[in-house]
Amino acid sequence: MKLVVVAAGLSSPSSTRLLADRLAAATLDHVDAEAEVFELRDLAIEIAQHFVTGFPPTRLAAALDAVAAADGLIAVTPVFSASCSGLFKSFFDLIDKDALTGKPVLAGATGGTARHSLVTEHALRPLFTYLRALVVPTAVYAASEDWGEEGLAHRVARAGTELARFMTSTGTTTGATDSATTSPGASSSPVPVPGTAAATSTVPDVDTTAAIAPRSLHGAITSVDPADGFGAGLIPFEQRLAALSRSADGARTRPAADS
Repeated sequence: MKLVVVAAGLSSPSSTRLLADRLAAATLDHVDAEAEVFELRDLAIEIAQHFVTGFPPTRLAAALDAVAAADGLIAVTPVFSASCSGLFKSFFDLIDKDALTGKPVLAGATGGTARHSLVTEHALRPLFTYLRALVVPTAVYAASEDWGEEGLAHRVARAGTELARFMTSTGTTTGATDSATTSPGASSSPVPVPGTAAATSTVPDVDTTAAIAPRSLHGAITSVDPADGFGAGLIPFEQRLAALSRSADGARTRPAADS
């Protein structure tokens, strides 16, 4: 498996790179994967050239291809003007719109004050949801005063565990599907069915996935195949709307109680 880490820190050494390294280490404690790190400050000129010319230079093309091919992604940015940095946003603006579909992503950010701690929720999570990535529940923000504190270590460990779990789950189900379709007649394990013992170790619980996975207006999760178990228990948008309409109609036609 391949874990790709994208760090948008500008200084050297960088607290953003430090957080990215800790998140990667926490993930690799739970999954057997090869990690590759890209520091965007080394690609800043290439990113600008791509915007101007429409063609990615060699190093940038390699980074974009690595992100698209990864089994899991860690993306960490410093906070600039209460949001992600322009360099970070520019890199992901160049990612193909389908490259992150269904890909587990762990988002992180660093800043000088705890007052920016919600940047992971109002800037990073919507970005990756738009790209139809599977963003893990725990995003990690590290303010200057957090370094060396026990709370940061716990958040890093929890986020790394979640990313490893989703990497293993999506990788297992994808591999089972591929082997079944590319090797007719070969003995292969079927994709685990939600609710069975086999699904317990390979598919994330539906409650967690339903809470964090992006959905279309029709109510279906668009980032993963519902046959893999991620769509179980979701009510289509049209059914919810019809139920609300019936409730509203019933309220309007119900005779008023005598006063």
